[in-house]
Amino acid sequence: MDKEENKIIGETVVSEAVQAAPVKDGLSGAQAPKEFKKAPFAFSRERTKNSRKSSGREPRAKPEFDQKLINIRRVARVVSGGRRFSFSVAVITGNRKGMVGVGLGKAGDTALAIDKAVRNAKKNMINVALTKTMSIPHEVSAKYSSARIIIRPAPGRGATAGSVARFVIDLAGVKDVSAKVLSVSKNHLNIARATIVALSKISKPKPVKNVLPNGEITTKNETEINLKGKENKSLTGVKQ
Repeated sequence: MDKEENKIIGETVVSEAVQAAPVKDGLSGAQAPKEFKKAPFAFSRERTKNSRKSSGREPRAKPEFDQKLINIRRVARVVSGGRRFSFSVAVITGNRKGMVGVGLGKAGDTALAIDKAVRNAKKNMINVALTKTMSIPHEVSAKYSSARIIIRPAPGRGATAGSVARFVIDLAGVKDVSAKVLSVSKNHLNIARATIVALSKISKPKPVKNVLPNGEITTKNETEINLKGKENKSLTGVKQ
C-alpha cells in the first residue's frame, strides 16, 4: 500500500505542476514541452545573489608611506641563564615625493621589529631638495662608516643605481640620476645611510639677479648658469 500511495501522490504533484506551468508560445500547461513538466520545486527556485558578497568590505586606504625591508637577522644576547634571541630589522620608508628615511628595529618577534623599524624611519626622515623634474640640481657624495657613494644628475636616463641605494632613491621619488657605490662594503644598512647622508647634502638652487642693459631685472637659478658655463667651456675646447 505504501508504494501505491507514493505513486498516487507523485502523480497528483506532477499533474498540479503541469497545470500550473506557464504558457510558452501559446501552449497550455498540458501541451507544454517536457522541460516544464517537472516538480514545482525544480523551476520555482530562483537564484538569489549572496548577500555576503554584495556587502563587501570597503577598499583599504593606500598608506602614505611605502616601505622596503633591506635587512633582517637574528641576534643573540648572552645572559646568566643562557642566550636570548631577538630579531634586528632595517627598513627604508618614503612617500616618493621627496621624503625618505632609514630605520632600525629590534624585538623578539619579526612583526614587532618591523613596526619599530618603520616608526624609527619616520622619526628620522629627511626632505630632499628636488628640482621641478624630480631630479637633483648638482652632484653629491657622502661617506658613512665604510660605505661611500656618489650621486650625479643624469637627464633623460631615469634612476640608475645599484644595491640598496636604488631603493632609497626610488622611495625618495628622485628621477634622472646616476648613483655609484665606490666602497667595497656590502653592508646594506651602511650603504642606505650613506645614500641618506648624500641626499641630505643637496641644496636648493639660489636665484641670481641679472640686470639687463634696458634696466630689466631677470632671475636665474645658479645651477642653470653653472651648467651653461660648463657647456660653453666644452664648446670652446672643440676643434672646428
